[in-house]
Amino acid sequence: MLLVVTYSRDARTSLRNVCRSHEAATVRQFGRAALLADTEFGAFLALRLREKHGDDVQIERTRPLNEYESVPESIREAATAYEAREQPSTPYAKFATGTDHPDPAAMQGREL
Repeated sequence: MLLVVTYSRDARTSLRNVCRSHEAATVRQFGRAALLADTEFGAFLALRLREKHGDDVQIERTRPLNEYESVPESIREAATAYEAREQPSTPYAKFATGTDHPDPAAMQGREL
């Protein structure tokens, strides 16, 4: 998919108009950003916006995350356990202390 992010009011208006006019090429719209189909037409729409608004439009190519392929099991288990914690207000660093769950500082330093 193509992620299009806008940084000005005029660029947001143009993005909104593109998404409304080309629903088949719009995967999802988020206000100042949208996901466009990873097709030549999606690229055309994104590049057209950048041509019109210059640096007020950022385009990135994205790919879905396959958590079972890209994320270590320890991270998946930690996320599951953290969401099942007894006290919702407990920060993760405190939750992970004294457990086998990964340390947040260590996770921040490792790429997927």
